[in-house]
Amino acid sequence: MNHKRPKCLNISLLLSVLLAQKKFIYHYKNMRWARGRHETYLCFVIKRRVGPDSLSFDFGHLRNRTGCHVELLFLRHLGALCPGLWGTGGAGGGVRLSYSITWFCSWSPCSACSHRLSDFLSRTPNLRLRIFVSRLYFCDPEDSLEREGLRMLKRAGVNITVMSYKDYFYCWETFVARRKTGFKAWDGLHHNSVRLARKLYRILQPCETEDLRDAFTLLGL
Repeated sequence: MNHKRPKCLNISLLLSVLLAQKKFIYHYKNMRWARGRHETYLCFVIKRRVGPDSLSFDFGHLRNRTGCHVELLFLRHLGALCPGLWGTGGAGGGVRLSYSITWFCSWSPCSACSHRLSDFLSRTPNLRLRIFVSRLYFCDPEDSLEREGLRMLKRAGVNITVMSYKDYFYCWETFVARRKTGFKAWDGLHHNSVRLARKLYRILQPCETEDLRDAFTLLGL
């Protein structure tokens, strides 16, 4: 199959155009105990509607820097990544443009980043965010602040999903310097993906329960 890659953003904040194969596998491997993986990588796809029937695509990747988590680093450069988001620049002139952004993260956001993202999205209705995660960050304790952070993101309209084989395959085709090397699943990829997906579902359930209670309240039940 001939997979066409979207146009890459030509801006200096990108680490490089594509990730090295070993680096991608090391940081995105969804192993149960990911010891030593203190960096978070974020691969992103940005879509902007430029006409009634056309979309523009850009892609790239970032990693966290000292003193700045990668999610907040992305927000810091959002003006360059999404021109016209606030009604300035871009082909739309003074008109706000709508963007749809997809992240593929090696770790799910921490509690502080979830709060910042939720607050930002509440003030930016013309931006939609979807997050795919390889692993869940500090979500084992039932009372984990990171769990509540993920629920907050869901309430803010973020679609959060655990990466499956097809998502890793897409990332390999889009973000990795693969040459002619096809993506090969590592041992346990599917099993760990299913396990993490079930765990994320249980974490997000309280959010759905709260939504149901709110609906009953509105109905006077």
